[in-house]
Amino acid sequence: MRVLTRSQSETVQASPRSPLAVAPAATVPGVSILRPLKGLDTNLYENLESTFTQEYPKYELLLSVAGENDQALPVARELISKYPNVNCRIIIGEEVVGVNPKVNNLIRSYREAAHDILWVIDSNVTVHSGTLARSVDALVGPPSPVPGKRRIALVHHVPFAVVTESKIGSRLEEAFLNTNHAKMYIAINAVAVDSCVMGKSNLYRRSDLERVNGSLKPLDLSNQTATQPGPCGLPAFGRFLAEDNMIAGALWHELGERHDLSCDIARNVVGNMTLSDYVWRRARWIRVRKHMVLAATLLEPFTESVVLSIICATSLRYLFGVPPWISICAHFALWIYVDLDVYASLAGHPLPAATRWQFAAAWAARELLALPIFLLAIFGSEVVWRGRAYRVLRNGEVARAEKSRSWFQRFRQPKNYDPIDTEM
Repeated sequence: MRVLTRSQSETVQASPRSPLAVAPAATVPGVSILRPLKGLDTNLYENLESTFTQEYPKYELLLSVAGENDQALPVARELISKYPNVNCRIIIGEEVVGVNPKVNNLIRSYREAAHDILWVIDSNVTVHSGTLARSVDALVGPPSPVPGKRRIALVHHVPFAVVTESKIGSRLEEAFLNTNHAKMYIAINAVAVDSCVMGKSNLYRRSDLERVNGSLKPLDLSNQTATQPGPCGLPAFGRFLAEDNMIAGALWHELGERHDLSCDIARNVVGNMTLSDYVWRRARWIRVRKHMVLAATLLEPFTESVVLSIICATSLRYLFGVPPWISICAHFALWIYVDLDVYASLAGHPLPAATRWQFAAAWAARELLALPIFLLAIFGSEVVWRGRAYRVLRNGEVARAEKSRSWFQRFRQPKNYDPIDTEM
């Protein structure tokens, strides 16, 4: 695992500037950057500014909001004034194509984008100024591709949590994203047996997306213009909660293409998150994954340290008579060593001494909570997302949950609860 994480992330620190960064605009592919906004995310100004300062000669930036009174608009307008040479527009107004509000918010930007290559990046993410150029390099590939090798249809970035708050949920999210999640995310993408993509920051071609619909049924690859029947493109993915993963899966399975995990990272700025927020966030995505990849979801506990420590200790005692306390201590020492190495690899530096004990406590709590959260999530199909209750259906599609049957919503909602969207 050390080889996987080091080779991926040290490239970020040592990556040379892409030739595309200084190439004439007429010689590089154009890119449309789509950023859906809703409200004042933590670090919103710096997050958005990171896309205004990309070292790439030919791109446009489309900032989309659902309503004219959105709190993100003043921030967006201030940045447009600060960077008048950047081709940026604000798109106000959503188009409802499904239950996913992020997709609804993006539809108009998707239709109005001037370029075929789209970079969809969440509003709580900040990126390095060279990210776009290196990502286009990866998406376009070498001038002479290897015969028989599948074309790259999507480039994505490892999420890396940046925490500015001291809430326990925020610390747990940091420990999860920067160790367990990053470790498995990089490993699965290195093996590349199937699509595994988180939609914090993704590049793909609109022309590819216009051929697929999320059915995951392979197209006739002998016909390079074949498309799936019925609605295709981004509107077809409004019925999914995890539209990012389904888009990636559609490009992989329906077009027979592959993904590339860029050397850059997507710095995910985590705001105030309570323990309850963390637990139900993890439970929500376990319930979604259960309906998308059941077998892989059921195996998840066996990738966690606590379950594996029990299996390891039992096996070593039975086979070699090793006392359980020795194997358990050795197991967790090795486990946290690997996790800290993953953290250091992605961050480019070891864990800061000032936060070492806070992180260690959050890491231990995360490891202990993993199995209880899994058991809580696996026996339900209802989730609360952006202030609304949904039932997860087959293949990750969702439907609004009726109030009369929504025990989960009643359990989650506080007094005087107003079911409105609260986050993007």
